Amino acid sequence: MPRERLRPVDLAREHGLSAQAIRNYEEAGILPPAARTPSGYRAYTPVHAQALRAFLALVRGHGHRTATSIMRAAGEGAVEEALRLIDESHAQLLDDRRTLLAVEQALRDLTSGDKPAERPGPGRVTFIGPLARRLGVRPATLRKWEHAGIVQPRRDPQTGYRVYTAADVRDARLAHQLRRGGYLLEQIAPLLAQVRAAGGLAPLESTLSDWHARLSARGRAMLTGAAELDTYLNELPPEIPS
Repeated sequence: MPRERLRPVDLAREHGLSAQAIRNYEEAGILPPAARTPSGYRAYTPVHAQALRAFLALVRGHGHRTATSIMRAAGEGAVEEALRLIDESHAQLLDDRRTLLAVEQALRDLTSGDKPAERPGPGRVTFIGPLARRLGVRPATLRKWEHAGIVQPRRDPQTGYRVYTAADVRDARLAHQLRRGGYLLEQIAPLLAQVRAAGGLAPLESTLSDWHARLSARGRAMLTGAAELDTYLNELPPEIPS
C-alpha cells in the first residue's frame, strides 16, 4: 500500500470523528506514532487508517478499555498479549452465555417444575423452617440470602417471625437454582431485583430475548474486530514488529 501522507482530518472524516480525537488516539498508543513533516505537522499513513478501523471495531465487541489495551499491545509488537486479551473477552462472553442459560433454566423450573399444590397461592404465606425444608437448605442460608437482599420477608408484628409470601418463595427458589449452578449471591441479587421490578417472571421474557440479542451482537462485533485487527497486523511496517 503506498505510504501517502494523511492528515488527522482525513482519518477522522471516515468515522465522523474530530481531528483532535485522532491526535488523542495516537497519544494513547492506540495508533502508531506518526511521522512529522518539516513544519511539524503529523503525517499519517494508510496503516494508521487501518489501525483506527481496527480499534473502533474492537471497541464494539470488547469495550473501550480492552480495545485500547489490545491496540497498544499490537503497536508495541506484543501480539501474544493482544491475543490473550481477545481470548479473555471471548471467555467472558462464553461465561455470560452460560449465565443466561442458567437463568432461563431456573425460570423454566420455577414455572413448570412444581405441582400447583406445592406453590403458595397469592394469599398464602410460609415461614423460614418450612421454606428451608422445601428447598433443602438450612434456615441460616435463608437468613444469609435475606441479608444479601435476595429475599425480603416481612416480620409478623406479634411474633417477630419471618413471613414469606408467594413472591418471596419464588425469589428463594430462583436463588436456589442459580446457587446450584455456581452463581454468587452478588450475581443473583440484581436479577431478583429485576424480577420484583417487572412484577413477576413473565415480563422477563422480553428481557431475556434482548439479552440473547445483545450477546449475539457482541459476538459478531468481536468477529469484525478480529478481522480488522488481522488486516492491521498484516500491514504493520517492519519498523513496528508484528
